Amino acid sequence: MGGYRGGFGGFGGGNQMQNLMRQAQKMQEEMQKAQAELEDAEVEGTSGGGLIKVVMTAKKTVKSIEINPDAVDTEDMTMLEDLIIAALNDGYAKADKLYGEKMGAFGGLGL
Repeated sequence: MGGYRGGFGGFGGGNQMQNLMRQAQKMQEEMQKAQAELEDAEVEGTSGGGLIKVVMTAKKTVKSIEINPDAVDTEDMTMLEDLIIAALNDGYAKADKLYGEKMGAFGGLGL
């Protein structure tokens, strides 16, 4: 009955286990690099044909909001509020897309 083959329970020995550990470490390093890139990557959300512009990181930290004076109607502040919300939502959708592109390669690990 074949005897003990050494290594990791007959699954190819220690070399395979070392290779798996190296691959896991490399994947972790690549994932950390991708997450760091997402911290710096910026997306721009707009609404009202460019009247409102929101800049945020791919991790959804808002960095700036620009409001064109033409978007401001003191008689209709609700419209301005809606435009700001729309620009934020546009930015969030773009951030989600970029995040998915960068992190999708990791199959949801660490998310």
